[in-house]
Parts: sequence; structure tokens; C-alpha cells
Amino acid sequence: MPKEICRIQYVSVLDSIKIHVLSFVFGIWVIFKKLAKWFWDPKKTNSGLQRDNPPSCLVDTSLGQHKYVKLKGIKFHYVESGPKDQPLILLLHGFPDFWLSWRYQIPVLSQHFRVVALDLKGFGDSDKPVWRTSYKIDKILKEIEDFVHALGVFECTIMGHDLGALIGWYLVHHNPSLVKKFFAIACPHPNVYWQNLTSTRSYQWLNFVQVPYLPEIDALKEDVKIINQYHKHLPANDIYLEAYKYTYSRQEDWTGPINYYRNLPFLKINEESENVPTPVILITGNKDKLVKLEGIVKSTEFCERFYMKIIDGCEHFPHQEDPKSFNKVLMKYLMPKKSSESLDRTIEKSPSKRLVQGILGAVSTTMKYGNNVIDNVQKRTNEVVGNIPTMGMLPSYIHPNS
Repeated sequence: MPKEICRIQYVSVLDSIKIHVLSFVFGIWVIFKKLAKWFWDPKKTNSGLQRDNPPSCLVDTSLGQHKYVKLKGIKFHYVESGPKDQPLILLLHGFPDFWLSWRYQIPVLSQHFRVVALDLKGFGDSDKPVWRTSYKIDKILKEIEDFVHALGVFECTIMGHDLGALIGWYLVHHNPSLVKKFFAIACPHPNVYWQNLTSTRSYQWLNFVQVPYLPEIDALKEDVKIINQYHKHLPANDIYLEAYKYTYSRQEDWTGPINYYRNLPFLKINEESENVPTPVILITGNKDKLVKLEGIVKSTEFCERFYMKIIDGCEHFPHQEDPKSFNKVLMKYLMPKKSSESLDRTIEKSPSKRLVQGILGAVSTTMKYGNNVIDNVQKRTNEVVGNIPTMGMLPSYIHPNS
């Protein structure tokens, strides 16, 4: 398909109206709860500690050099490590996060690659435009393309987590020639992402952030409690937890990040677009409480070549929760033992029992499209996973709840 054909489009008018109506309802509800809490305990709703001095981990250069580049008036901050003559790996963090998200990957990857951990626009030390229009997907993708070119290369591996992976999905559809390999971490494809949030709370928050101004104020309550909720894998008083709170300690620190979620739910990939030709590696934790495993499985239907890895014992931040296992997966698919063992194949020939059981567990909870997912996996593995039973006939010994 020619690049000039639009692959990204808006959702239907009905879906758009639904989002706006729900945002109004949840906005009123949150305002009511906030006022009730204020009357009950005014001290509990304050913004918390004043943070003026950055923790040492934010100014330490042991992970790489802190650099800046200005593209069309927007300043981008990034941390770079590794030899410049090696292939580029661009790391895109999630929400609420910034370049520090990759602190366990940069030292390992930089031994073999040129590694750049970018602060997305609106995050960290990059510029933070306040207008919602500054975060339209076409602008975001163009800025990432320009950023890669500014580094002097025209092809790279994209590794994205959460929001960064969501942007990566749009990028590999929009400009697949820019991306050599794509690692999507804890993030389904855009066309299934919004239907695969695991909790009512996440769904309510997604609609609530459509309300102007209030979500930014709400994020600061109780000493930026939202940071504790997202990064609960970090112990209390941890230096990295303090680094996150410092980075998100002002109202303007939230406007940019939230603006992404004010725009992205209204977009999807054109159903008539071709599947992603770029090799895609999907990595997720088996205990992720923010996105459903079935959404990760469903995402493989949009890929020509893919591999899927489930990391045991991890929730939404597998690259931080179990960096040893996570990094092992990265290196396996970045540096295959033999040149012939590349991701030009669709999936490894002998899927692990754990992976197959994970897929079965996911599809068994999604009867409405379970058989389609199984057919998809069978087709892409050249019938290697050909003995998967049909839905409704899953033996009890492989039931996810057994």
C-alpha cells in the first residue's frame, strides 16, 4: 500500500459522542467526590510536598549523556549511550513515565547498540506545550521521524512501553520503512486497546481526562498519589519513586501527558490497511492489571511477522519488575545466535508450553472471537500450534482457572 494512503482515521461519530457524554458524566462525578473529600478532610486533598531539587539519579550521567535537540521550535530531551556507529534503538516510555523508565535496559543494550531514551513531548525535560492540538498523532509521528533523522539515521528499532508502544503502533502503520523491529511492551494494537482495559477504574479515568483542567489538578492530590498507584512496584521512599514525583510535581507536568489521552481514543487504524510488515515482538506480564492478555493476543492479527512473550510474575512494568528476564528476551531477538535465526520468520518454531497456555487462557475468556485468534496463531506458526482445541472444547487441565 502506498505510504500516501491514510492509514490512521477517526472513530465513528457515535463512538465520539459516547466518549464526550461519558467524560461529562465522570467529570461531574469526580467533582462531586472531590468536593465531598474536601469538606470531610481539607488537608488530605492538598498537593503535597514542594520538590525543588532533583534526585541524584536524574543528574547522574552513568546511564548516558543528557542531550537536547530542537525540532521546529520544540525542544526534546534524551539520554544517549553506546557507540554511534552501531544500529539505533529508540526507547519510548509510557504514562506516567519518562526516560528513566529504561534505567535497567540502557546499560545492557548500549554494549551492542546506540541507545537513545527519549522524553516524549510533554514529558520529563522535553518541552510541554499546553494546547491539545500540539498532541495530534500526525504531529507526534512527524516529530519522531524528524528526531530519528536528526540523529543521522533513517532506520531504527523502536521499543515502546504503554503509551510509547501505542505511538509505536501508529508509527509502524504510518511509516514502516523507518522501523526495523518493533517491541510493543504491555500495549495492545490501537484498534483493540480501548476495549481491553482490565478495570472499570481505568475506563472511568480515560473518560474523565477528556474534561479540561480538572484532571491535572486531581493528579496532584495527596502528594501525587497517582504515581504510587502506577509505580507500585517501587518501594516507599525509593529514590526512583521520588524521581517520578519530582518530575510530576507541577500541574504543567500533567497537561502534556494527559493530552495524549484526550486525542488518541478518537483514532484507529483503517481496517483496510495492510498488516504491519515490520517484525513485531509483543511482551507482557501475566499479571498485568491495566490491559488484558487477550488484547495482546488479538493484536497479532495486525502483524505479518510477530513473536509473543509472557513474563511470569510481572504486571504492567515487566522491564522494571523483572529486568533480568526482560533483558534476556530483548537480546534474544536483537542478537540472534545465528543470522538465519532472525525475525524474518513469523514466530519461533517451538512455542513454549507456557506461551500456548497463556494464549489459551486469554482466548478462553473471549468466546466471541476465540476461534479466530486460534486460527490466526495456527496460520502464522505454519500449523505448529495445530493441536489447539476449538473454543467450547477446552479440556479442564488447561483451563486458565484450573
